[in-house]
Amino acid sequence: MELIEKYLAAWNTTDPTARRTLIDEVWAADGTYTDPLATVAGRDQVDALIAGVQQQFAGLEFRLAGPVDAHHDLARFTWHLGPRDAEPIVVGFDVAVIADDRIKAVHGFLDRVPA
Repeated sequence: MELIEKYLAAWNTTDPTARRTLIDEVWAADGTYTDPLATVAGRDQVDALIAGVQQQFAGLEFRLAGPVDAHHDLARFTWHLGPRDAEPIVVGFDVAVIADDRIKAVHGFLDRVPA
């Protein structure tokens, strides 16, 4: 699913201007992101969250781990965060709520995190 691929591309884009362009393209203006470590609302906060994660996990990349399962206004997918072509350090599972071809909300779950 192209929207989810662009969503993950935003998490991997370290150039602030290019990242914000992707965020504006895929996120609803009032979109929310919630996982066990963060709750943010709006594109500015999503952007700040992604920038913080990139700083914490510099040099690592997000990638899909299998297909995107979607129906109606929902998409669920597993992702990995780690070095390119290596075992992931973090494994997560997200459910995205989609409205008007944009992400309205993401509910994230962390299956494996570093100690």
